[in-house]
Amino acid sequence: MKAVLQNFKTGDMAVEDVPPPTLKPDGVLVSNVASLVSAGTEKAIIELAKMNPLQKARARPDLVKKVLAKAGQEGLLATGRIVMNLVSAPLPLGYSCAGIVRQAGSRVADIAPGTRVACAGLGYANHAETVYIPRNLLVPIPDNVSFEDAAFVTVGAIALHGVRQAELTLGETVVIIGMGLVGQITAQICAASGCRVFCIDLDSSKVELAKSLGADDGMAGGDNASLKGAVMAFTNGKGADAILITAGTKSSAPISLAPELARDRARVVAVGDVGHDVPRRAYYEKEIDLRQSRSYGPGRYDPNYEEKGQDYPLGYVRWTENRNMEAFLDLVARGRVQLKPLLTHRFEVSEAQKAYDLLLGETKEPYIGILLDYDPDKKHPSNVQIASVKTRTKKDGEVSLGIIGAGQFAQGVLLPALKSVKGVNFRSFATGSGLTSVNVARKYGAVNCTSDYNEILADPAVDAVLIATRHDSHAGMVASALRAGKHCFVEKPLAIDQAGLDEVIKAQKESGCTVLTGFNRRFSPLALRLRNEMSGNRSVMQYRINAGFIPGSHWHQDTETGGGRIIGEVCHFIDTMQFICSADPVSVSVKALTDGNSPSDPDNIVVSIAFSDGSVGSISYIASGDPSFPKERLEVYGGGKTGVIDNWRKLLIQGHGKKIKQRCWLQAKKGHTQEMAAFIEGVRNGEPAISFESQVLTTLTTFAIQKSLREGGEIQVVL
Repeated sequence: MKAVLQNFKTGDMAVEDVPPPTLKPDGVLVSNVASLVSAGTEKAIIELAKMNPLQKARARPDLVKKVLAKAGQEGLLATGRIVMNLVSAPLPLGYSCAGIVRQAGSRVADIAPGTRVACAGLGYANHAETVYIPRNLLVPIPDNVSFEDAAFVTVGAIALHGVRQAELTLGETVVIIGMGLVGQITAQICAASGCRVFCIDLDSSKVELAKSLGADDGMAGGDNASLKGAVMAFTNGKGADAILITAGTKSSAPISLAPELARDRARVVAVGDVGHDVPRRAYYEKEIDLRQSRSYGPGRYDPNYEEKGQDYPLGYVRWTENRNMEAFLDLVARGRVQLKPLLTHRFEVSEAQKAYDLLLGETKEPYIGILLDYDPDKKHPSNVQIASVKTRTKKDGEVSLGIIGAGQFAQGVLLPALKSVKGVNFRSFATGSGLTSVNVARKYGAVNCTSDYNEILADPAVDAVLIATRHDSHAGMVASALRAGKHCFVEKPLAIDQAGLDEVIKAQKESGCTVLTGFNRRFSPLALRLRNEMSGNRSVMQYRINAGFIPGSHWHQDTETGGGRIIGEVCHFIDTMQFICSADPVSVSVKALTDGNSPSDPDNIVVSIAFSDGSVGSISYIASGDPSFPKERLEVYGGGKTGVIDNWRKLLIQGHGKKIKQRCWLQAKKGHTQEMAAFIEGVRNGEPAISFESQVLTTLTTFAIQKSLREGGEIQVVL
């Protein structure tokens, strides 16, 4: 299918052929009929992408801070690789569209295939022929509303939420600063609410358009004194009851102008992305209420609402983003908001570049509303052949790989590590969105890409698969791959529940194929040296992990999607201890630091583990520490020796009158490259680098930790 993508590194925009997205349980697949190009949000995204690295850093200091923090923990090289992969990945453009539902997910009961829907959401309602939309980000289109008008739904909901933030009452006077698309719709909504509307814009034609659509008066340009005089005349000297700033500008001029136009104790609502250098005295003297309007209503940025469809009770949250979308379309259906006069340009999706030439001023024409059109009846295959790659004969000993999932970790760590291993052929890539697969497939010379991983499993030329998707999909994908006769590498965890683990165990037993879970630390040169030096001794092991805070809304914390941090991350450290003492875990007990903000699985815990050789281990997994403090420290005591691995950068072993020191200057030395080499060798010889039983025991130990948290006491780990 065709999709409009942008390279954030270069700012280049292109219409690409990509696989369509996959259907998920909590949403629907929609064939687009029309999508709206946002002159505000999309233009800002494009302008940011076209900046040089220094300009981008100045524009987004919040992201720079995150990068520097990660570099302090992971090292410059590893962080740089991840950042470069992120900025070079194609980004979908668009966030407002309308089309026809083709398939509904298993947890969507009220939207049937064939339903006409309007869709919202950055990253979902893209400029693409087919889009995946979560249930709460779509609404049915009223019968008398066209697809073209319905495609304005996101901008309409943004305008409507801004009006709600202003808390207008019948008969109040409203000034709207900035008469672009959001401003035009805002003016019509205010007029429909029984308010008197005064419009301000630098472009006189936009002011006149607003007046023709219901605004009472307006003024183009002019200095602050002239604008103030016009507004005072409009309000009989009182000043406006509310000011809605719908302009998009880095300047703080609209924020500074607003109190000049406002009455005492008026409301000022920032709807557009404007500068916020607030003149305190001007706002203080009139006790003006400055408010923010967060996109299109309550629910925005809440993954439980947007991605999982968990609605807010009507009695407590009357106007969610979904209900705002519905209300906006109702205004259109009743003729209270007119959108056809706002539509200035239409292009086929294949000609999307012309739309962005308008936005960026390459085409010298005035514009307001720009639509892209699609053929909703067009069929789209789930895979795309990479035209620049020719099929070649497989070499002796070469391992042909299918990659399922190509997110940040896969692109930043796993794939570069695999590329350094000789005898690896990247054959196919599968990603759920379909958007990233083309770019990554080209980068690694793959033959094709798809959004349906089953196509990889059905390909006889694929020897093995690498699975780097979200945790809840691991067990099912591993089992399917094993049943298809494919060797598997799966990024940890192997499974997030007993049912999934049982499925994997059964499939592995029946297939005989190898499985390697991504427990990379045991492959580090430092871990190998420590194990060799401490071998033959029962040990006391202490592993401290300064893991850092992750909000409860993050998918890692979600017990359904990520499994929680115990299953998703603590498994790493259990495996490392197994490797060091060459023994199996037999029992666990755990204590947690809990408070009102703890996720369902606490992430400040101390775990005690007994091993089959008599060794004991303690894991202190801490989320509440200083994130700039070194992340990991492993201490091992036994046989008159002490060994310490400090943040996987240096090793010290001391005992019997001698000291052994070893350093790994790069944080990349956590063993990922050695792990990938071991995986490929295991595929060749049929022997996994970690015994399957050991991987299962590690997973069972995480389940036992959860059980100990809930039931208390010591829990046996039984294979």
